[in-house]
Amino acid sequence: MPPLFSASPSPSPFSSAFPSRDSVVDALRAAGCVFAEDEAELILGAARTPGELIALVDRRVTGLPLELVLGWAEFRGLRIAVAPGVFVPRRRTEFLVAEALAHAPDAAVVVDLCCGSGAVGAALAAALDRPEVHAADVDPAAVDCARGNLAGAGGRVYAGDLFDALPDALRGRVDILAANVPYVPTGDVALLPTEARDHEPLVALDGGSDGLDVLRRVAAEASRWLAPGGCLLVETSERQASAAVDAFTRGGLRTRLAVCEELYAHVVIGVRD
Repeated sequence: MPPLFSASPSPSPFSSAFPSRDSVVDALRAAGCVFAEDEAELILGAARTPGELIALVDRRVTGLPLELVLGWAEFRGLRIAVAPGVFVPRRRTEFLVAEALAHAPDAAVVVDLCCGSGAVGAALAAALDRPEVHAADVDPAAVDCARGNLAGAGGRVYAGDLFDALPDALRGRVDILAANVPYVPTGDVALLPTEARDHEPLVALDGGSDGLDVLRRVAAEASRWLAPGGCLLVETSERQASAAVDAFTRGGLRTRLAVCEELYAHVVIGVRD
């Protein structure tokens, strides 16, 4: 799709003034943006010059996710910086954070595994009383992004595969282990919305043949890292929930499933006795 606004040096009706709100809304709506009015407000608020506004609108109408256009995503009231090639936090994952806080409101040690942008770790750090925060991801782009988002909380972010990335000193000390693992079955990745399929890393989406490969690995090792009474929380889908609960139980955890119908969120919670 060609840009609906032109940022070329040729004469433009927007050369000396910002495009109107209505023109931005019209461009976004024509591109298929369902929440064109809301997106227009955010984009208008982010642009400092007419040229910057034109560039932002062009990026959005050509398919770049809104969060990457803006450079941030809202998550539990925080602005989480996001970057190209990094998984964008979803609103439904706020339920995982709420469940973690309900179980461990005084948590002192938090780990955000498969951290992506570090949104979960940042949200937990903001809600708890100066916890020790650690995060890890296998993707270097995610690690760089998370380091920026967790810097204010003193968070330490590591590159590596699941628990292999974490320092041994954390074994048996973790009060909240949040693992937002990839859980899309390999065969379903092609069915994802274009914004996810084209702009987010496959490693953050593809969970193997039934979507639970990474979840099983996390559940099998989690008890070695959790403190007594510590909890592991993993997001999954409704159709995978039963198998995910079984994996947690086999890992020696006291397990329950929490569901939020409003957000269509399913979180498996396992506690080390």
